[in-house]
Amino acid sequence: MSNVTLRPVTLEDHAAWLPLWQAYLRFYQTTLAEEVTANTWQRLLDPSEPTHSALAWVDGKAVGMVNYIYHRSNWSIENSCYLQDLYVDGEQRGLGIGRQLIEHVYATAKTAGCIKVHWLTHETNATAISLYEQVAERPGFIQFRKAL
Repeated sequence: MSNVTLRPVTLEDHAAWLPLWQAYLRFYQTTLAEEVTANTWQRLLDPSEPTHSALAWVDGKAVGMVNYIYHRSNWSIENSCYLQDLYVDGEQRGLGIGRQLIEHVYATAKTAGCIKVHWLTHETNATAISLYEQVAERPGFIQFRKAL
């Protein structure tokens, strides 16, 4: 496997980030309005926003993406980090890139003073669950939600 480089997104990375974002949305069989995607991209670049993104690069091509958000918690003084979106190009899966993106979030969240990193995945995403059980604990909570 070629060397993987991880780094935060920059303004120049939009053309690399967007196809990964769109593939991630297709993977979860969902669509978003273009204005939501544009707003998300702007938030990722804004240093005053608590949301961040990093790309994994192999041979000059972005092959993985992670988006994460620092947030307050009523259960701790320190912030927590929600790893909201994680995607690795299908041709690059199984090579450790997803794990490296998660480890990147762990490191940046720790540096930012967060007490934990947490995330969700769909119950049918067996490949991701297999990885997640290796790098984190599964606390057993069930998510409930209602769109407003």
